Amino acid sequence: MRLFHGTDNAEIGRPTVLTLGVFDGLHLGHQLIVRTVVERARAVGAVPTVLTFDPHPRAVLHPESAPPLLQTFDQKIEALGLLGVGQTIVVRFTPEFARVRAAEFLRDVVRERLHAREVYLGRGFAFGHEREGNIELLREVSSSLGFHADEVPEVRLRGQRISSSRIRELLSEGKVNLARRMLGRPYGVEGRVVRGRARGSGLGFPTANLQPQNRVIPCSGVYVTATLVEGAWRRSVTNVGVRPTFERDAEPSVETFVLDWQGDLYGDVVRVRFLHRLRAERKFASVAELKTQIDADVERAREFFARRGVRGSLSVS
Repeated sequence: MRLFHGTDNAEIGRPTVLTLGVFDGLHLGHQLIVRTVVERARAVGAVPTVLTFDPHPRAVLHPESAPPLLQTFDQKIEALGLLGVGQTIVVRFTPEFARVRAAEFLRDVVRERLHAREVYLGRGFAFGHEREGNIELLREVSSSLGFHADEVPEVRLRGQRISSSRIRELLSEGKVNLARRMLGRPYGVEGRVVRGRARGSGLGFPTANLQPQNRVIPCSGVYVTATLVEGAWRRSVTNVGVRPTFERDAEPSVETFVLDWQGDLYGDVVRVRFLHRLRAERKFASVAELKTQIDADVERAREFFARRGVRGSLSVS
């Protein structure tokens, strides 16, 4: 997949089928939009293209209410490639860019530079000065510029509209199962493993202590997880929190114990997927009581992975 910052270096001359959006999290609604673009591009012999913005527009226009993003920039670009996107064009969002009129953007960028044959928007998405670029304007302008425009319907789950904001709410409540269903995959974070205080090793459960790159972390608690180690997803148990049994840490930590594996991950960047919440984090009366609880957590994690279909569907060894 080709990645362009700005539009000056885009594939000039090749027709595109494209979509515009932030696509934070690439949930099922986003995936439907991207699949539509990929399928239509294949049908008309064009390059499936995503035009996205960095940073998040709200971080520039209304930083006080800007949401924490579900994915890092690199995670989003990688996910778009896996969905079949041929090129991603990243427009640097600035106050100056925010003043560009929607019709001007469609004419100068979408039509003249990207040679769009078809353009698809997610329901409710708006762009351009004061968000004037909605689906109605897009359809009106597209007829004069010579490309087809349409809106992709929203995706709902249990009657609820799937959105990045709803997924953030679910993760803040520890509801990783429902978040997984909206994302179409388990929510994951990645980070570099750093040296901790070796408390897990002292308890017989050596953990990898992550410095997460993701800004959204599920709420404190103990989770059944899958951790990518040496190219394979391995069964694991992860604690998110401040270790209240010991002296409370100032910042929440993400500590992962990989089942039936021994090795040194210090300095590595690893990925952790959250599959199921076992319990809330709590303070224990003694270290021995904590160890007993961890034993129980690990056993419950093994029972989770032993369920029919879990191993195959998650590709966890």
